[in-house]
Amino acid sequence: MKRKQLFALIGAAILGGLVAVFGYSAIIDNAEKPVFTQISEPISRVNLISALDTSTDFTYAAEHTIDGVVHVTTQSTVEYRNPIYDFFYGDRYNAQPQNVLAYGSGVIISEDGYIVTNNHVIENSNSISVVLNDKREYDAVMVGTDPSTDIALLKIEAQSLPFVEFGNSDEIKIGEWVLAVGNPFNINSTVTAGIVSAKGRGGVNIIEDDYSIESFIQTDAAVNRGNSGGALVNLRGEMVGITTAIASPSGGSVGISFAVPSSIVEKVVGDLIEFGSVQRAIMGVAIADIDATLAKENNFDNLEGVFVSDVTDGSAAEEAGIRAGDVIMEISGVRVNSPAALQEMIGRHRPGDRIVVVVKRNNKTQQFNVVLRNLEGNTSVIKGGSTGISNNKLGAGFGELSDQERQKLGITGGVKVEELQEGILRDEGVKEGFIITGVNKQPVNSVEELNKILRNLKGGVLIEGVYPDGTAAYYAFGLE
Repeated sequence: MKRKQLFALIGAAILGGLVAVFGYSAIIDNAEKPVFTQISEPISRVNLISALDTSTDFTYAAEHTIDGVVHVTTQSTVEYRNPIYDFFYGDRYNAQPQNVLAYGSGVIISEDGYIVTNNHVIENSNSISVVLNDKREYDAVMVGTDPSTDIALLKIEAQSLPFVEFGNSDEIKIGEWVLAVGNPFNINSTVTAGIVSAKGRGGVNIIEDDYSIESFIQTDAAVNRGNSGGALVNLRGEMVGITTAIASPSGGSVGISFAVPSSIVEKVVGDLIEFGSVQRAIMGVAIADIDATLAKENNFDNLEGVFVSDVTDGSAAEEAGIRAGDVIMEISGVRVNSPAALQEMIGRHRPGDRIVVVVKRNNKTQQFNVVLRNLEGNTSVIKGGSTGISNNKLGAGFGELSDQERQKLGITGGVKVEELQEGILRDEGVKEGFIITGVNKQPVNSVEELNKILRNLKGGVLIEGVYPDGTAAYYAFGLE
C-alpha cells in the first residue's frame, strides 16, 4: 500500500472516532440535563409544616389565663343528728351543727369582678371567699345560680382585674388541644393539658334538675377535686368551657372530664346579670335518641336527627305544627343528632326567640318557625326571684336571735318572726315570735341565710321551727 493511501486511511479512522465520541457525548448530555422553560406564573408551593400545624406550645394560653382563674372557698353548716336522741328528746335537743369548708375554682370574666363557677361549688354555702392568683382575698356575693346547667355567678368588689375572655365552643374540634386551669386538691394555679375527646356528651346524669341541660365537652385533661368551676381554654387563651365533673370510680383523674360549653355559660351569665334569673326557653317536646330499633319500627331511612316522642298540648312546638313522630334534623341551620345537642341549641335562646326547625316527616323534609316560650307558657321575661319567694309575699319581718334565746331553747341557729302582715305565713297560722330553724331541711342560722334560701325556693315548702315556750311546729305550703 502506498504511503499516501495509508495516511488517508488513518486520518479517516481518527476523524470517524472523533465524530462518534462527540456525537455520543451530545446524546448523553441531552439525556441527563432537563430542558428548562420559563413560565408566566410561579410554581405553587405547599408548606406542609404550617398546613399540618401540630404545635403543642401551651405557654401563651397558660400565661393569658392563669391569673384569671381564682380559688373559691365556701363555708356551710351541716347538722349531725343522733336518731336515738331524736326519738326520746325531739329534734331540737339533738342538733349538732358543724361548719364545713369546701373548695373549688372560678373564672374572672370581667375586670370589675364578675366570676363564674359551678352551682355545686357554692350551693348551700353561708359565706364565699375568693383568692386571686396574686394571693389577694375577697368576700364574694352570689349574683345568681342556674342549677339546670350547674352554673353560678359571683361578684367581688374590685377593679382592673385580669380576666379570661369567652371563646366559641362551637369552633373547637375533637382532637384539639385544650388546657384545664384550676385549683385541684386546694392547690392554687394548676394547668393541665389534654385533647377534646367528644362534644355534645349527654346522658352523664350529673345535674339533678328537672330542666337540666347536659351537653358537655369531654376531655382527657387531668382534672381532680377542686377543679370544678375552673376554665377549659383553647390555645389562644379563650375560655371554651367551665370544668364541671369527672368520671372516676376513685374520685381521682382517669382521663375523663366534662365541661359546660362556653356557648351555654355566656348565655346563662348574661341572663343573670341582665334579669337576675335565667330565661329558660322551652319548645315543648319530649325527645329521644334514634337507634336501629327505633328506626326500623318507624321506617326511617337513616339514624340521623332526634325523635319527637310527644308534644305538649298548647306548647310552642304544637302551635308551630310539629307532631309526635317527627324527627328534628336542624335548629336554625345547625344539625342536631342527639337529645343533648338539641337541648344545648334550645338552651342558648330566650323565651320569645324565633327559631327555624327542620324536621323529617314520613322521610320528607319540612320546615317550621317556632317561637319559644318560658316555663310559664308565655314569652315574657321572668325577673330574678320569681322562682322563689320574697319577704313581702311571706308577709313577715325577721330578726336575729340572741345567744341567750338560743341557749334557753337548746338550739344553735334560727331566725325570729318579729312581725306579721298580710301574707303566706299568717294564712298558714304562723304567730309572731315563731323561730324558723329550717326550710326544706336546710338549717337557718341568720336572716341573710334565710333570704338566700327563700330566693331559690320552688315547688313545696316545709318550714320547721319552735315557739318561745319550746313548742315545735311545722308549716307546709306550695308556691304558685
